[in-house]
Amino acid sequence: MTPAAGPFAIAAALLVAGGLLKTARPADTATALRQSGLPATPGLVRAGGLVEAGLGVAALVRGDRVTAVLVAVSYAAFAGFVALALRRGTPLASCGCFGKEDSPPTRLHVALTAAAAVAVAVRPGVGLAAVVRAQPLGGVPFLLLLCCGVAFAYLALTSVPRLLVLVHGGGRS
Repeated sequence: MTPAAGPFAIAAALLVAGGLLKTARPADTATALRQSGLPATPGLVRAGGLVEAGLGVAALVRGDRVTAVLVAVSYAAFAGFVALALRRGTPLASCGCFGKEDSPPTRLHVALTAAAAVAVAVRPGVGLAAVVRAQPLGGVPFLLLLCCGVAFAYLALTSVPRLLVLVHGGGRS
């Protein structure tokens, strides 16, 4: 097992969650893409969400170099999208990363997604089943920490930007 197994699993699980949420609620993501000058329809967002979720599942199952690179490319593309929106001053109500109006995109989005892209590409994990088998107590502590990591990352991308808007009066962080 690699020390990157936890961060890798968190990044992959966030892709699954984000992809499934975009599939269920594509409208805000399609709006965010269109506001940035990119072509998007709810059907296209749903298809992309399914691909994203499938990639996350494949990364969790396989955890090999190929899925790691694909996960990294996905995160790098999202970081680029948010950076472009911020640079252009595009007034996005949501980045669309979780398929709903969750939060305005911020530099925190760019930093977290770029860091995830680099970390995943440089040091992929291994398949989740192999990681759990190698853990004490049947992998339960690892799985609990994985859930906490996903929840913390979700909060960092959704609640923290909204809090910063309240604290700083609408300034981008």
